[in-house]
Amino acid sequence: MGDTLEFNNIHTEVKGSWNDGRLRFSKQSLVYKSHKTGKVDSIPAPELSAAQWRRVCVGHGIKLATSTGHVYRYDGFRDTDFEKISAFFKANYKVELAEKDMCVKGWNWGTAKFTGSLLSFDVNDSPVFEIPLASVSQCATGKNEVTVEFHQNDDAEVSLMEVRFYVPPNTGDDGSDPVEAFAQNVLSKADVIQATGDAVCIFKELQCLTPRGRYDIRIYPTFLHLHGKTFDYKIPYTTVLRLFLLPHKDQRQMFFVISLDPPIKQGQTRYHFLILLFSKDEELSLALNMSEDEVEKRYEGKLSKNMSGSLYEIVSRVMKALVNRKITVPGNFQGHSGSQCITCAYKASSGLLYPLERGFIYVHKPPVHLRFEEISCVNFARGTTTTRSFDFEIETKQNNQYTFSNIEREEYGKLFDFVNAKKLNIKNRGIKEGMKGADGYSDSDEDQHDAYLERMKEEGKIREEGDGSDESEGDSDESFNPGEEDDDVPEEYDSNASVSDSEADDADSEDEGKKKKPEKKPKKVVKEKKERKPRKEKKVKDPGAPKRPMSAYMLWLNGNRERIKSENPGISVTEISKKAGEMWKQLSKDRKEEWDRKAEEAKKQYEKAMKEYRESGGGAAASVTNKKSKKKKRSYVFKI
Repeated sequence: MGDTLEFNNIHTEVKGSWNDGRLRFSKQSLVYKSHKTGKVDSIPAPELSAAQWRRVCVGHGIKLATSTGHVYRYDGFRDTDFEKISAFFKANYKVELAEKDMCVKGWNWGTAKFTGSLLSFDVNDSPVFEIPLASVSQCATGKNEVTVEFHQNDDAEVSLMEVRFYVPPNTGDDGSDPVEAFAQNVLSKADVIQATGDAVCIFKELQCLTPRGRYDIRIYPTFLHLHGKTFDYKIPYTTVLRLFLLPHKDQRQMFFVISLDPPIKQGQTRYHFLILLFSKDEELSLALNMSEDEVEKRYEGKLSKNMSGSLYEIVSRVMKALVNRKITVPGNFQGHSGSQCITCAYKASSGLLYPLERGFIYVHKPPVHLRFEEISCVNFARGTTTTRSFDFEIETKQNNQYTFSNIEREEYGKLFDFVNAKKLNIKNRGIKEGMKGADGYSDSDEDQHDAYLERMKEEGKIREEGDGSDESEGDSDESFNPGEEDDDVPEEYDSNASVSDSEADDADSEDEGKKKKPEKKPKKVVKEKKERKPRKEKKVKDPGAPKRPMSAYMLWLNGNRERIKSENPGISVTEISKKAGEMWKQLSKDRKEEWDRKAEEAKKQYEKAMKEYRESGGGAAASVTNKKSKKKKRSYVFKI
């Protein structure tokens, strides 16, 4: 048997919603990583105290209990996995994997058992259902009744709101009320936020970008409290996924980003990120509301009672100690300007994109965090408005696309090298490497970056050549030559013509009796000869000529038009074209090559048929007969 066992598509329940991930058993620990959030649950092997194998709604599941009182449940195993998991547990953990059947009798009268953070309702020592007390938001009591309310999850299609338990009215051995005892057992492990006692510390008037405003942040041992002028938020530390400390591009400010799951809510708005903005020049001296011994015992040297320094450093240090998570900072990426981020736009807002060691994060509106492991491919696209910028597109494995636009072209080389070094799949790698020049980006509008567009242009050229061949056959020797003169037609104006006799007599009679003035030589203004371009001759379609071949896309469309109509009843003609275009883009490379071969065969057949048609004398009737007579070149001289 190997040192590890690994299983994919294993599900765990998080506040009413199923999350899938990967579970790995090793000699040192059990590690589960969620595909959705990337959150990692790690159970050290020495802490594992009990394990159960049982049949559940999605196959088989494992229930694990630890010596610290935590309970973990993972479902989605196959029946054949039991033997190898049981043998691995015996060999490495010295724990027996016991089989336990669930009760399916449908009875609603049984025994409530509290085991760590789990409430189990049993009938004849077989569990009917189990409630993780961390999913409980409130617990209310009535006469012989306890009502348990649950946190709501936006990702769950159906949510359980509450469960009511009837408790018999008998008193316990110590005279206590069983209803109150039941409620206290629930509240002791429930995720109910109660601001009891004093805050560890308070940060006044911090600038918050999301949700927008200035808030006082009160730090409690298990949660933080955002108190603003309009809204209050209580955020348990268990909902914090990651912490980020990011420098602003101006090098004078810092972002502190807190990733949350589930998000905080305000009406219909969900805030998955809490973003604080600090000035680097802001200083703070802070004293924790605890004794030095308590600080040392609880935080093990991560914090001290009296701290001073930059405000952002103090806040990040306190949050790191209480949340017990690492702070992510930008890696070794440096943009064109030397900063660790890239200015870009996402949707309608401008912001900053930070390439990290394990993902990308965009701040701030709306904030986006994408891990490398959930990215399917990236794409570098031409900017829609100008060649001075480009777009960076990220497509995830869940088929979601994020487009970061208006990135300066100087950033192209740095970003391309970063993506390439992280071994991300680049959609247009070959073409982009050819485009990459000394400045990292090509400035020519003639760059081809779309293979499909390039193929369409090639097919267009073939069609134009086919049209040109028909035109050349219809042309005769009488085509207009703008440089040709006709000697038979006299010029309308003669620049060397002398003055006529009648004109001379009129001039002499007018000048009699007057003082003769010196004669001025007439100025000659010669208009430059303009050569007129010949008009385009009208194309006449030859009805007897072979039809031009269709492109690969048109052949595919003709073969799939009826299928599209049947799958989309009532679809219009324009919608068919739009739907077909989307389907063609998603078609695999092998399928497209199949239609390309068909189009190539059709092209060869067309060229063969066209050759035979011309050899048989076809095409003569399609020549243009209404040729205009030759135009004569004339020069014009105006006398003044």
